Amino acid sequence: MSYKGSQAYDNHAFFENYMARRKREQSPNEVMETPVFLEKLGDVTGKHILDLGCGDARFGYGLLQRGCEHFVGVDGSKNMVEAANTVLEGTKGSVYHSPLESWDFEKHTYNVVMSRLVFHYIEDLQTIFDQVFKTLSNQGRFIFSVQHPVLTSSIESATKSPKKSNWIVDDYFNTGQRIEPWIEEQVIKYHRTTEDYFAMLKRSGFSIEDISECSPKRENFSSEEEYKRRKRIPLFLLFSCKK
Repeated sequence: MSYKGSQAYDNHAFFENYMARRKREQSPNEVMETPVFLEKLGDVTGKHILDLGCGDARFGYGLLQRGCEHFVGVDGSKNMVEAANTVLEGTKGSVYHSPLESWDFEKHTYNVVMSRLVFHYIEDLQTIFDQVFKTLSNQGRFIFSVQHPVLTSSIESATKSPKKSNWIVDDYFNTGQRIEPWIEEQVIKYHRTTEDYFAMLKRSGFSIEDISECSPKRENFSSEEEYKRRKRIPLFLLFSCKK
């Protein structure tokens, strides 16, 4: 069986294994992607923020602690929504259980729309980008990260040992569905080039302010060996855009 979108996270074993991976001290999400994402978000004081694919909403909780006026998370996984409700209890945050493809994007509602490592699971991403543009207030910002296209291009390296020192890039310009082995399951992802993401954003009307590949910074790593390993393969691609 191949899982599509958020379905895998409602497999209890997969969910538990994923959460354990995310909480690792040297998780690349925490030491590489998170610092860049926070930098691009900047001051969130008084902001109304929508998080597409919010997971357990720990990141949203952190934004509320930093002065975010209201945080709304959306996730298609029942397990993730239950975890997020626990994290956000007693805060100005709320979370809704819905696939992103069927979420009701209210017009001109949010100052910031964000998404972390979700959009490579979405087949019709252009429609999502169009809806994000609609739901942002004037001059609103759209910040998101995806798995780096180098990784999604070919799954051959994904079948090898966990600690990889290189990555095979193949079929890069043949975009579309990939079925990747991940955490002992088969997960459906959609490969796009960097150019594809850029073009879709432009079609939706966004101005692209910046991109980042979340290059590792030595001060974020406790291990020199891990730092040097993470300098070999790009893991993330992040876009910062404005309406």
